[in-house]
Amino acid sequence: MKSKIHSQSGEDQKTNNTDVSNNLLFDFTADKATNTIFVNREFASELSLVWDAFTKQEILDQWGAPAPWTTQTISMDFRVGGRRFYKMESPEGQEHFSVQDFTSISPKTNFKYLSGFSDKDENINPEFYGSENNLDFSETNGVTTVRISIKYKTPAILEMMIEKGFREGFTMTLDNLETLLATLSQK
Repeated sequence: MKSKIHSQSGEDQKTNNTDVSNNLLFDFTADKATNTIFVNREFASELSLVWDAFTKQEILDQWGAPAPWTTQTISMDFRVGGRRFYKMESPEGQEHFSVQDFTSISPKTNFKYLSGFSDKDENINPEFYGSENNLDFSETNGVTTVRISIKYKTPAILEMMIEKGFREGFTMTLDNLETLLATLSQK
């Protein structure tokens, strides 16, 4: 796998990865001028399976955290106005809780949600709530592309996410999905 990381104008962080064997795109850009992370990722799977992987809790819980962490959906109501409440847990038992409040759903093409951190009782931390997540899905010749943008409220939150390893963790999480999709596609 090739990997390039460079800064643009000292403000953006960009990573391009292309799997040489199947030429699948993975692009990660942190745009500090707009407080937004952009991720473009291709998967060698049909659109309906990739859509389900992002929208059905029984599949999400199989890939939604960077190893060795795991994810568990506590509740999920995938509809406009609905919410996913979930936790990520380390092998040592450390837990992080989050919410996703769904604001728009266009089946198999796009969904949007506001996200943030919470406690185990689903009390949202207002300082870290409100990142705008937009996921676009498309398929060409059996390859599904997912385009993700995550806009944070402030430059400080974006910077904190980068410093805490969001790029590395999200890359590992999407790699988990790629592996799971290969297994699910064979069924």
